[in-house]
Amino acid sequence: MNRKSALQALMVFLIILISLLFYLKYFNKNSIDLIKNVEGEKVNININSSSNYIDEINYTSSDAKGNQYQITAEQAEIDIDNPDVMFLENVVAYVFLKDSDIVKITSDFGKYNSKNSDTIFSKNVIVIYTDHEITGEYLDYSFVNNIGTISIDVVYVGNKTILHADRVEMNITTKDTKIFMNDDTKKVLTVGTE
Repeated sequence: MNRKSALQALMVFLIILISLLFYLKYFNKNSIDLIKNVEGEKVNININSSSNYIDEINYTSSDAKGNQYQITAEQAEIDIDNPDVMFLENVVAYVFLKDSDIVKITSDFGKYNSKNSDTIFSKNVIVIYTDHEITGEYLDYSFVNNIGTISIDVVYVGNKTILHADRVEMNITTKDTKIFMNDDTKKVLTVGTE
């Protein structure tokens, strides 16, 4: 029996030793790596705690008339002083007018107020609806009032007409449009196309 007990004790010792080596080789190393990763994540969180960036945002608003406004951006930064305001990059917005056309607005940058859906689009602004396209560098759009003012290097391309102006004011709902030059002595340049 002594020999049998010694053999059993040796087997138990070997199983414990193999288990311990297995644990130290695979689990303990992963635990140390996991602790290092967690510490690294803590550092990254602390580095980015002063900035409030959101990737791939999408907001939708609607009014009492049934019109909808949807705005998306690749990245947004929340204004620390005013959390309702976000600075956007690569912006695409749609105005879905009830029983009417869809208006698409794109720009490189934007400033969006989530409280009232007012948006300022800037740099490479393009407004497209039906057969009309307006380009410029700055668009101030109010969803509540459905009024937008586009300015700086404005070009309107419509049916057989191209207009160059300093500023275009448009009512998105009624499609009423006013075209201006900032200097009263200058005139809007109109070019006919066919």
